[in-house]
Amino acid sequence: MISNSLEMNNLNESENLDKEKKPYHCNICGKSFSYSGDIVRHKCTHTGEKPYQCEICGKSFSRNSNLVTHNRIHTEKPYHCDICGKSFSHNSHLTRHRLTHTGERPYRCDICGKSFSRNSNLVTHNRIHTGEKPCHCEICGKSFSHNRDLVTHNRIHTGEKPYHFNICGEKPYHCDICGKSFSQSAHLTNHNRLHIGEKPCHCEICGESFSQRHQLNRHTHTHGVEKP
Repeated sequence: MISNSLEMNNLNESENLDKEKKPYHCNICGKSFSYSGDIVRHKCTHTGEKPYQCEICGKSFSRNSNLVTHNRIHTEKPYHCDICGKSFSHNSHLTRHRLTHTGERPYRCDICGKSFSRNSNLVTHNRIHTGEKPCHCEICGKSFSHNRDLVTHNRIHTGEKPYHFNICGEKPYHCDICGKSFSQSAHLTNHNRLHIGEKPCHCEICGESFSQRHQLNRHTHTHGVEKP
């Protein structure tokens, strides 16, 4: 009995010490914190409050540290590739970029076996097999496999004509996988198909598929068909 009593006393003392170490308690979920600043940040997860706002683009965050990380997009690129010297705002972007040098593609399609360096590219690729079209036009209801195709489609409704002759050689459209730049978004769209394995251009004679129209045109010559 004395032994049990001592154990209970030790347990109570341990609990009291924990309370002393973490005196700040969340009245919503009961979680405890050592510092008042921690509980203030924690409560934002319940309220959805995002008091830290970027002065440049207006995006808001629940924690100041997240805002500091975000600001690097506008002000700095501290993560450098030791192979080619290219710089990035976030370490995760550098990690993805390094795969372009190593050739590593850890994400593999279970259906056709094609491999990708990014899981997001595998998810997009899988839509070729499933026929999934999650991107819907709010105006006419037409659906697309990829958001970029929806953006292009929406221009039918808005009348937007973003393409212009580029005199100065500016290339504002950048591939976030390999870093290659293009003067027009359509060229970037075609390029991205190389990464995700999308082949929307089909030969009507033999059924072979290609990622770009000019590849299909070249292929049709093997059948003795001239394309205009």
